[in-house]
Amino acid sequence: MNELSVPRPNNLDAYFMPFTDNKYFKGQPRLLARAEGMHYYTPEGKEILDGTAGLWCSNAGHGRREIIEAIQKQAEILDFAPTFQLGHPIAFEAAARVADLTPDGLDRVFFTNSGSESADTALKIALAYQRARGQAQRVRLVGRERGYHGVGFGGMSVGGIGGNRKQFGAMLPYVDHLPSTHLPGENAFSKGQPAHGAYLANELERLVALHGDTIAAVMVEPVAGSTGVLVPPVGYLERLRELCTKHGILLIYDEVITGFGRIGNHFGAERFGVIPDIMTMAKGLTNAAVPMGAVAVSNEIYDTIVDGTSAGIEFFHGYTYSGHPLAAAAAIAAIDIHVRDDLAGRVRSIEPYWEEASHSMRSAPNVIDIRNYGLTAGIELKSRDGKPGERAMQIFHRCFDDGLLVRVTGDIIALSPPLIIEKSHVDRIFTTLADAIHKEAA
Repeated sequence: MNELSVPRPNNLDAYFMPFTDNKYFKGQPRLLARAEGMHYYTPEGKEILDGTAGLWCSNAGHGRREIIEAIQKQAEILDFAPTFQLGHPIAFEAAARVADLTPDGLDRVFFTNSGSESADTALKIALAYQRARGQAQRVRLVGRERGYHGVGFGGMSVGGIGGNRKQFGAMLPYVDHLPSTHLPGENAFSKGQPAHGAYLANELERLVALHGDTIAAVMVEPVAGSTGVLVPPVGYLERLRELCTKHGILLIYDEVITGFGRIGNHFGAERFGVIPDIMTMAKGLTNAAVPMGAVAVSNEIYDTIVDGTSAGIEFFHGYTYSGHPLAAAAAIAAIDIHVRDDLAGRVRSIEPYWEEASHSMRSAPNVIDIRNYGLTAGIELKSRDGKPGERAMQIFHRCFDDGLLVRVTGDIIALSPPLIIEKSHVDRIFTTLADAIHKEAA
């Protein structure tokens, strides 16, 4: 056993693994035991280049000493304190630090423990706001096909991934969906925002005509990550914002993936220049060192809900661990790194190199589309007859065995490395991936 080795677990049976083929994995486990910088390490000490920032979340790279020390220090001072009718100083400090980064006017921050909880919280806030302003008939929520908003019943209902819903029967009532913006016939191999598809936002007019003034909110991702890096067409978000404002509908951005520098600004709202009414976040908020999510809302929404209640609790929602002291400490330290090291600026500087490297995969066998934005890329592959997803999964396994971690969703390879990436890492990612695609060409 070398100095990087960590013992393998003796028993894999007890852990019911999430979003995993448990039978396959426990027969052929691939384990990550340690992480530092741009790399994971297996229990045997083999180096794995992280091409996905874990699950889109370790934006500042792994093992950041500032975050580790902040968590350790906070654990010694205050391990836990409730935030129902009480407070602790570091939660307020963390909220203020988040508000410093969010777009002007989105200055009120509600803490959760994950992106899924953030999505459900945002939807509840939207409903509470509409009721507080005298629009209690607005109970309908609108999502988008191929959207992902976590796995709570609210986010799953508004989300548009069939595979995530089919096991669980009925979702929330009063939910409708806009069409996906993915138009491969018109936009295949686009670099950055595709040219065609802004008109798809006009489908909201059709839903308004159908449902009248019963729509409370529309929730979308600025860039849909989990369904394979679907970038909004030029003008799409602008038109969606215009229509939401016109019809008294709140616009919610799910920025769990696009937040904290991933696409070259603090948030996607800044990059696209289109500001929502509510914004969810998680992942990069703490650099994934401690689970934490948050929802930023406009001052007008906060004031309407709070001032609309004469006395007592204004919003009947929250979590035991909302604003957890250790998570708050991790968030402050992560935001310090994000700002000090200008991680968003690093993305903008390397984005052209990343884009060209991504699109160099166009000549690889079975590649039918490539999409990129900021430091993300989706490499879409032709599916094998009768075996959707098999090709990409085999490439995922081959890449791991060759020292590279990628993500797969269906037959799409999704890439989202830590924002500290260097050009040498970019080269290694796409060289390893190209080799794996060629070897799985049959």
